[in-house]
Amino acid sequence: MSPHLHAGGCPLPPRVIAPALAAMRLGGFVPWSSVDYPGHQSAVLFCGGCPWRCRYCHNSHLWHGTAEVPWRTVEEFLERRRGLLDAVVISGGEPLAQAQAVAAALQVIRDKGFATAMHTAGVAPRRLARLLALLDWVGLDIKGPFARYPTITGSRRSGLAARAALEMVLAAGVACELRTTVHSALLSAADLVAMVTELRELGVSRLVLKDFRSQGCADAGLAVRHRPWLTPALAARLRAIMPDIVLPGRPELVGAP
Repeated sequence: MSPHLHAGGCPLPPRVIAPALAAMRLGGFVPWSSVDYPGHQSAVLFCGGCPWRCRYCHNSHLWHGTAEVPWRTVEEFLERRRGLLDAVVISGGEPLAQAQAVAAALQVIRDKGFATAMHTAGVAPRRLARLLALLDWVGLDIKGPFARYPTITGSRRSGLAARAALEMVLAAGVACELRTTVHSALLSAADLVAMVTELRELGVSRLVLKDFRSQGCADAGLAVRHRPWLTPALAARLRAIMPDIVLPGRPELVGAP
């Protein structure tokens, strides 16, 4: 297998990889998943740490970056799963909060023969740029219209970062999936129409909308305020803008007795 390059054009040297992996803060590890990288049988690593505070987040326990799983445990597991798993997904929290460690992990993972994938909200576009050459697939979380990001994430410039990250992924041609978690108190029907229109104008042809789930949500008030939001009329309007949009459930039954 050819060397996997970082942005400087050279493989990460062992003197960088070893300490980066030793310092990596992994808050969780799932040995098998069929949904985190569509079409692949994957293991999933959950990085600790995230600079944003999305109110509906179901992994809020990872925000502060507590280390629960040593990298050594992961590497020993992957050695045993060569030829049995297709890929490894790095999720979070937010992987870009530990970009150096994630770069080292991705290089080791690819050198073992696994495909690589990452879930990210694009919190740090420059860090993402250094990782794209090491990734086969990116799952990019889109929070809403870019102007609404600060309300959702608690970070003033988060919309600018997310848009730059999206444009970077699209320009790089990396396989990707865009998805949005919808909470009815945070995104209105008008917000969803604006978001899908904005994405379509940027060249996005497919978006996966997911319904909020209360499990793991740190905001107890938000958890009880969620209401059904996908009506047949809204579904039709969104599909008119983006025909390949993926909607949760069966909106044709919304409001049916």
